[in-house]
Amino acid sequence: MLEILYRDEHLIAINKPSGLLVHKSFYAGEADTYAIQELKKQIGQKVFPVHRLDRKTSGVLLFTLDKETLRIMSDQFASREVEKKYIAILRGWTKEEETIDYDLINENEVKQNAVTYYRRLQTSEINLPFLKHQTSRYCLVEAVPETGRFHQLRKHFKHILHPILGCRKHGCNKQNRLWLETFEITKMTLHAHQLIFNHPISNERITVNATIDDEFKRVGDILNFDLKAYS
Repeated sequence: MLEILYRDEHLIAINKPSGLLVHKSFYAGEADTYAIQELKKQIGQKVFPVHRLDRKTSGVLLFTLDKETLRIMSDQFASREVEKKYIAILRGWTKEEETIDYDLINENEVKQNAVTYYRRLQTSEINLPFLKHQTSRYCLVEAVPETGRFHQLRKHFKHILHPILGCRKHGCNKQNRLWLETFEITKMTLHAHQLIFNHPISNERITVNATIDDEFKRVGDILNFDLKAYS
């Protein structure tokens, strides 16, 4: 059963598990189940995804229950009126805060402007030898993508040389292998923890929060991060 975070006659939001595709996609490949069909079965009616999360990204995923609401919400996303907040665990210690303004190439080989703001929340240094270092450093950040490009956060954090822990395509595979061999962890530590938007009918300001899963908590425990605000 999918965890439902918010529901009314127009909208429904779930806490998407890591590993679940939103819908069929040429770029993501095939799967046995998709969020859109699982939610439709669960509530017994059609749902329309307003945005998407990567397969390995967990967190708030919003759907509408009719096409007119979908049009309104899609306009809100397109005009950047919706605030999306993510938490991620990165390799190394980033700056305390930064705006990454770095163009990305999309699936059709078109260059697009992409902007991400992040702030560092916590840091950790553990006794885990890596290459020439006797210890390993990590940090917890909150990231707010101002644009919504494909794999934007994953690519932007790779660009500043602080890749997301557990990200294969845009991460550090040596670090990922180290965490697999040492802790048996393969999860990508990227979670969409909050979505803020104006309700398409009442215009009320809505905030939807999604808690992290047990695997994200386990990484946090290893690094001695305080994740109570996201649990």
